[in-house]
Amino acid sequence: MNFHTRKWVKPEDLNPNGTLFGGSLLRWIDEEAAIYAIVQLGNQRVVTKYISEINFVSASRQGDIIELGITATEFGRTSITLTCEVRNKITRKSILTVEKMVFVNLGEDGLPAPHGRTEIKYVKDQFKDDSE
Repeated sequence: MNFHTRKWVKPEDLNPNGTLFGGSLLRWIDEEAAIYAIVQLGNQRVVTKYISEINFVSASRQGDIIELGITATEFGRTSITLTCEVRNKITRKSILTVEKMVFVNLGEDGLPAPHGRTEIKYVKDQFKDDSE
């Protein structure tokens, strides 16, 4: 799993207990997962269909730098399934895991549409020199 997005936990992200508010973290995860799905499917029209059980493993506090890791685990005809882990950037301690997130590819009509993808696309492969 690659960890690309990093967030700095600020005072406005905290709950009354002084730890990272779960709702803020879930918003960040949904946004990052949607971007990942868009890049993988090559279409900006994707929607969140399903998010499995969310497992909060440990707390994050003000000043922590956290990182979000997402990877594709399955490609359906019109969907992509992802898995996610959030961890502390410095300690590498897991903060949250989501086993399954499903995004659906939509056509211009707003209905599910086949995407034709079957495997993860890596950025490095998208910009290879044609002479290779």
